[in-house]
Amino acid sequence: MKSRIFQRRPLASRSLRRTLVFYLIIGSLLPLALLGLVTYFSIYSILTNKIQSGISASLKQEAASLENTINNLDFASKQFALDGQIVDEVARFMQESQVYKKSQLMSSINEKINLVNFTNPYLGLTAYVIPGAEDPVLFTNFTLSRNFDTGKLPPFITYNGASYFGPHKTMYNNSSNIVFSSIRVVQAPGVKNVYVYLETNYNLFAKILNQQSYGMKVSHLLVNEEGAVTYIENKDMSSDVVKTKWSNDQHEIYQGYHFFRYKSPQGWQLITAVKQSTFNSEIYSWLRKMLIVAMASLIFAVLLALFIWKQVYRPLRKVNLEIVRMAENRETPVTYTQVEEFDLLLGNFQDMKTKINGLINEVEHNEKQKSQLEIEKLLSQINPHFLHNTLNTVQWLARMNGQKEIDKLVTLLVKVLHYNLGKKSIIVTVQDEIDALQNYMELQRIRYDYEFEYVVHVDEDVVSAAIPRFLLQPLVENAIYHGTSERNGRVDITIRARGSDTVSLQVADNGEGIDPQTAHQLLNEDDFTAKRGLGIGLSYVNRLLKRFYGEQMTIDITGIPNVGTTISIVIPRKAREDFDD
Repeated sequence: MKSRIFQRRPLASRSLRRTLVFYLIIGSLLPLALLGLVTYFSIYSILTNKIQSGISASLKQEAASLENTINNLDFASKQFALDGQIVDEVARFMQESQVYKKSQLMSSINEKINLVNFTNPYLGLTAYVIPGAEDPVLFTNFTLSRNFDTGKLPPFITYNGASYFGPHKTMYNNSSNIVFSSIRVVQAPGVKNVYVYLETNYNLFAKILNQQSYGMKVSHLLVNEEGAVTYIENKDMSSDVVKTKWSNDQHEIYQGYHFFRYKSPQGWQLITAVKQSTFNSEIYSWLRKMLIVAMASLIFAVLLALFIWKQVYRPLRKVNLEIVRMAENRETPVTYTQVEEFDLLLGNFQDMKTKINGLINEVEHNEKQKSQLEIEKLLSQINPHFLHNTLNTVQWLARMNGQKEIDKLVTLLVKVLHYNLGKKSIIVTVQDEIDALQNYMELQRIRYDYEFEYVVHVDEDVVSAAIPRFLLQPLVENAIYHGTSERNGRVDITIRARGSDTVSLQVADNGEGIDPQTAHQLLNEDDFTAKRGLGIGLSYVNRLLKRFYGEQMTIDITGIPNVGTTISIVIPRKAREDFDD
């Protein structure tokens, strides 16, 4: 039975996976397609009416704001042109000949202008003017343009005895905002050709024609009482739209646009234009959503078919896979199928694997114990205590026989061995490392008959800093063996503080120097270090730094021909408790 379960089927047989996918796709998409056809025609009508109603409502709201703006200008201009107190002061100013009294009247009129403007935030520029005069401006709250001429302004309507213009650029010198304006004659005894000129607030026009209220991109057209377009928001749009015959008084489709019109009792018209593509954007959005739902349904049907297929076929493959994996990696735990019957079989298989692994691990453990005993036996033969005791005996014999040089040599050797082989913590202070290094250097000087000298420079504020033990000795050893010249050799060890966070350690010699390529290979290729005869020195130090500092350290080798080589290390400044031994 097992051999036949995983055999390939004949080519003419049907695939369960393809069959499930096909039927589930048909079952998912057919109802959706029928539902889409039924709802499309209803949704189209509903959305069209909704969009038209929304645009019409926003248009009426803008038109009401514009009518209110005209009425506010009308009311304010009457205050300045017909009100008894301010008009009387203007008349007295025109007739007064004394400069002092004219100055007082001017101040009073300016105060009243500022008061009215303060209480009417929809007002902007306000001025009393005499059109045609050499200096046409009598009073104003802002600086009026020198090119002031109402004859150049676009006419809008004539309403309640005043003329209205706009929209146009403000007459205020220091602004380029678009405003509406009005001009009305001042009616007072003895006053001729004096008019009050008013403009709306600098941002009122932008607030009135606000596209955000529509929820889509629209264009506005303003038509004055004579039927001419005074403002067109979209410069690419033709103004001929006002000449078309509207079959519907409020809505018309023309040249790829939907036009919505409002006729004001004041005599002007406001038209909103919407591109047909923008107008139908909600309908297109609904169609896109339907397509997304259809694609989601298709993907869901495919995934569902694959899921069902996996539930039927995948557990069989899983059992076979676990058997194969056991030969490759017996430690990997069994992956269950979440199907009760198959998981029972896989559970028994996991128990079998666990027992086999236990037996194998037991054998390996016994072999490791045997090897460990051999290693411990070997180490016991070179016990550091035995070496120390023997060297101490030699030291006392040398003293007893007056051999001072042998006594000194053995004393230094004992200290070096005690530091290197002792049970002292792997983390030591800079002072500990320097003391041990000086013992080592003295020992080497005796060995080499004092053919070289060494100098140690250490900042006082870093002697208590913590570093890994046996960090500098391998570098100094390399400097002695390979870096010093044959005569008058010199090794410089420098430890400095770099700021408050880092420490710099340098070992320099006066040998032949090293080229950059060799320096790079020494730091990055362990086998190259061995070939050069440098032992474990650089390789050991590099690994030690990476172990305790990771990416926070830097190590660099620089050489100058016939001058020497310098190994520079920069490490973070840490205390002993900051390390994890």
